[in-house]
Amino acid sequence: MRFPNFLFVTLALIAALFSSGSLASAQGLPGGDGPHIHPQLIAESRDPAPGSTVMLAIVMRPSPGWHGYWVNPGDAGLDMDARWTLPTGANVGDLRYPAPERLLVSGLMNHVFKGPYALLAELRVPPQLKVGQPLPIVLDAHWLACTDKVCVPEKAKLSLDLVVGAGSVSADSRSRFDDYRAALPRPLGSEAHYAVTGDRIRIAIPYPATAPVENPWFYAVTKDRITYAEPQQAGRSGDMLVLETKLSTKEPFTGPLQGVLTVASGTSLSLTASQGVVPVAAKLLQSGSEQNGAFSASAFFLALGGALLGGLLLNIMPCVFPILSLKAISLARAGGNEREARAEALAYTAGTLLSCMALGGVILALRAAGTSVGWAFQLQDNRVIALLLVLTVAITANLAGAFALPALDGGRQDKGARGAFFTGVLAAFVATPCTGPFMAAAMGAAILMPAPLALAIFAGLGLGLASPFLALSFIPALRRRLPKPGMWMEWLRRSMAVPMALTVLALGWLLWRQGGEAAVRLALGLSIVTLLLCVFIGRWQRGGRRVLVPALGGTLLLFGVAIWGAMHLQPRQEAGVEGAFPFDQARLAQLRASGRPVFLYFTADWCLTCKVNEAGAIANADVAKAFAAANVAVMAGDWTKGDPVITRFLEEQGRSGVPLYLYYAPGMEKPQLLPQILTPATLTALAKD
Repeated sequence: MRFPNFLFVTLALIAALFSSGSLASAQGLPGGDGPHIHPQLIAESRDPAPGSTVMLAIVMRPSPGWHGYWVNPGDAGLDMDARWTLPTGANVGDLRYPAPERLLVSGLMNHVFKGPYALLAELRVPPQLKVGQPLPIVLDAHWLACTDKVCVPEKAKLSLDLVVGAGSVSADSRSRFDDYRAALPRPLGSEAHYAVTGDRIRIAIPYPATAPVENPWFYAVTKDRITYAEPQQAGRSGDMLVLETKLSTKEPFTGPLQGVLTVASGTSLSLTASQGVVPVAAKLLQSGSEQNGAFSASAFFLALGGALLGGLLLNIMPCVFPILSLKAISLARAGGNEREARAEALAYTAGTLLSCMALGGVILALRAAGTSVGWAFQLQDNRVIALLLVLTVAITANLAGAFALPALDGGRQDKGARGAFFTGVLAAFVATPCTGPFMAAAMGAAILMPAPLALAIFAGLGLGLASPFLALSFIPALRRRLPKPGMWMEWLRRSMAVPMALTVLALGWLLWRQGGEAAVRLALGLSIVTLLLCVFIGRWQRGGRRVLVPALGGTLLLFGVAIWGAMHLQPRQEAGVEGAFPFDQARLAQLRASGRPVFLYFTADWCLTCKVNEAGAIANADVAKAFAAANVAVMAGDWTKGDPVITRFLEEQGRSGVPLYLYYAPGMEKPQLLPQILTPATLTALAKD
């Protein structure tokens, strides 16, 4: 049975009255320690123009351990009550909330904000106001601040003294409000449907099969329709994401169901579902029980098994297999010294465990801070890719015989267990560009589990990575099967340079994907300089000279150049459909000034309507010929990640989401707004006008 909101709030109010003698306010309780959620009212522009709209933000900062509530607080709680006092003719729109997070307390599901959050609202300035005229804004706000044990009603009277002016926006204000907008759910742009069977409801949401999804969850804006604490089972049916959960009412309903769908950390979509046909999910995604945080022993051991197996299979990847092969050569050289072999195996395992658990700890810490990251998240940073590129080029040169790297070359020069430990660290580090079967599911489950269980799964990955070396060291029968030392060792060593070189190419391609042609030049330059440095070190080594100081100095200098170069790379611009220009307002203005017609469209990977139009109309061969004949420039804006520049442009066009299709004819001041469903005929007709 659901806990009624009014009863929860009443009890909270009574508790506050008995404990403090008055309601909480932003000025604090008499004799108390002030509000538990600190409010602030700010405006994007301090001098909005007459007749314009300006974005307001109510910024809420909960104290540690406290939280505020979403527009639908769930089984218990209270959303923001905002009462505005405005000049005549001015008005403020509805509050716009970012997507919340779930908090399950004693079986009650709460939709909350544990960290700082901002509620946005548009202020419409009366057009009759004159420049220089004051525009006072007063907000009487009431909200509920809670921990997992107590709730306190709080209130504040906030004010802004704006002055009508030119509508200027400072760079700091623009950046701050861009962040606030990016946290808002983006309109789905397609109609969803729901179907009710008994006490179950299934919701079909248009979502391209190629678009990524991670732990989807539907937060209902429409109250008293679904059971908030009930697990939600998600599945795929072609280009439909299907969610199923339990109804909260036995009374039939046929009206619209509004809500917000989170498809990944930091990515959410607002939608409205109407009653209709819902397909059966052909492929189930992660179970709702895991999404709620209730992890069974079987789920943990399944993920742990996947991590062990995934780590084992990593050894056949081109970034790891050469290192494993060299350790096998080291064991063959060691002969029958069982004690030495086992010591090295344990040290190697400690290195892989330490690296994998350290990476797992960083991932968990970043996710706890609200950043959306997963396995190999560091490969989103050009600096890390550049350092990995330098390292893999050096390993390739070592395998090819250009110079000696003590940790990899075996024999006495690797200093036994110490060298094996650093080899394990190196193996785990260079494994990050690679992934393998079973890893995705195991790592996806790990980042959703409590930290101790998650770290155990990351440790399982490291153990799986070290397992072949452990087996060879602790099972004499396997070690005896290794060939006797001979020329095959040198042949195998040299041949391992090939898969490592493939890893170099993969890292270069990744750097190009993120940095364009400049990244290719950087990758080539780093590779050539690294090879020259390795050859130089090799010559010094063969001459019997000490190379530690020059090698260390050259390596540090090379790493510094790699980091500096990667930091100055600009993101690569995607070509878009049919060689479209990436959206840029300056380039758009240049194209229009030159008299060239422009077809501008905005899309997103999660927008099914967008993808259908791109495949069926925009990428059509007849459309391409017609546009080429009429010299129509095509420009595309990708809103997948909520680009704030595109967000502002959409708002200027009176739109809140994608798709949006505009055609700028030569000499026309305003663009022609095209329908959301395009056909080839619609676009070819534009080129003929």
